[in-house]
Amino acid sequence: MLVHLPILQVIVPLIGAPVCVLLSRASLVWLFALVVSGLSFIISVLLLQQVLMSGTIIYELGGWDAPWGIEYRIDKLSGFLLLIISAISTLVLFAAQTSINKEIPAEKHTHFYILYLLSLTGMLGVVVTGDAFNVFVFLEISSLSSYALIALGRDRRALWAAYQYLILGTIGATFILIGIGLMYQMTGTLNMADLAARLPEVAQTKTVLTAFVFVITGVCLKLALFPLHLWLPNAYTYAPSIVTAFFAATATKVAFYLLIRFTYSVFGVSFSFTALPLQFLFMTLGLLGIFVASIAAIYQTNVKQIFAYSSIAQIGYMVIGFSINSVTGLTAALLHIFNHALMKGALFLALGAVVYRIGSVQISQFQGMGQQMPFTMAAILVAGLSLIGMPLTVGFVSKWYLLSALIEKGWWPVALLILIGSLLTLVYVWRIVEVAYFKPPLSTHSTVNEAPLAFLIPIWLLVIANIYFGIDTRLSIEVAHSASESLLQAQRLVVP
Repeated sequence: MLVHLPILQVIVPLIGAPVCVLLSRASLVWLFALVVSGLSFIISVLLLQQVLMSGTIIYELGGWDAPWGIEYRIDKLSGFLLLIISAISTLVLFAAQTSINKEIPAEKHTHFYILYLLSLTGMLGVVVTGDAFNVFVFLEISSLSSYALIALGRDRRALWAAYQYLILGTIGATFILIGIGLMYQMTGTLNMADLAARLPEVAQTKTVLTAFVFVITGVCLKLALFPLHLWLPNAYTYAPSIVTAFFAATATKVAFYLLIRFTYSVFGVSFSFTALPLQFLFMTLGLLGIFVASIAAIYQTNVKQIFAYSSIAQIGYMVIGFSINSVTGLTAALLHIFNHALMKGALFLALGAVVYRIGSVQISQFQGMGQQMPFTMAAILVAGLSLIGMPLTVGFVSKWYLLSALIEKGWWPVALLILIGSLLTLVYVWRIVEVAYFKPPLSTHSTVNEAPLAFLIPIWLLVIANIYFGIDTRLSIEVAHSASESLLQAQRLVVP
């Protein structure tokens, strides 16, 4: 049974999605989806444990040897991502039934869980597969279900947000498909390990360079890297709260995984960082993303939109860590993937709780909420401090590693800009804290109570994780550092 864990990681949610149709009551569908996601989480824990103990897992589908057959390949990087996606999915689903009762019509609840499990399947599939075309297929499974999930939002603007995401997401997917097609044309294989072995022979051709540009541009669109981020603010703001919490903590992480996988494992560092001025390009776009998105967040009046722009800024931190191209820099980027999932999962779930109680996330409606919803607002406060990078929170750990990587390279001006960027985070987090804690409650909210336990339990598990992994960093740093070393070590073995 343990031998088949890689395929079970994908098959369990994939089969779970259509089974939802057979269950008549919405509460049963929710419970079933929660169990399916929980099983995916247990499988991801077992897979990561196996990878850390025994090395990369290779699973050949149907017993066909690669490159003729499709293989699933799980290394430390993919094991780390599987854990993040399945853990966040399970925690978010715990609050789903309570949340969607207020935000989605009852007749669409079953559709919601089907789409949710398909989206989960797509994300897990992208991470486990070792086949480039399979990446595109799973990416589309995840994307198509994501467009529909966003469109379920009760605000009419959710339809426009879904349409906007559909157009830009499709352009991104098409770019990736064209890039994969060009790679196949030059090498005759779609297996990623085989591509990595054959691409150096044709690396000097314009076709391979074109393939690289198409793949990276497509992935950056999916990643919402500045200035390709236009789909993200509306998608996160107008989607149902549960959908926003799930996507904010996982979707862009999967795209960032693809960026690392294609540059480090498929094209190789020596090609990726010399064929194009990738280091300068990503460093510049990362910094611009931090400043432009953080300043935009400061001027928003919708708190979901504030944290949506914040997500674009946080992607900037990850991309800067990636662009440093060192073990410490890559470790910082991977740590920030993990830490940002914890922060944004807690923040958007807490906003879902606010929507559940008062039906709005306009900052003016947060007046006095610190007294009326003390546990929910305390969660926003702690996760906000983590976002700023305060000591004893996870945000501090990844930013510390990022600054260390920059100082190792002697890039002091960039390190200084990172610190200034964190101060901008303080400004927009403070706006929410000031309204919630230093102003009296609105008379229209006199009957508002604390969020139900269905929200508070997952929110506070994520908040506790924000603090715990900010103090005991052994697990997160060990896995991130080990994955980074493996990626760079593989390059040293390939490149003479």
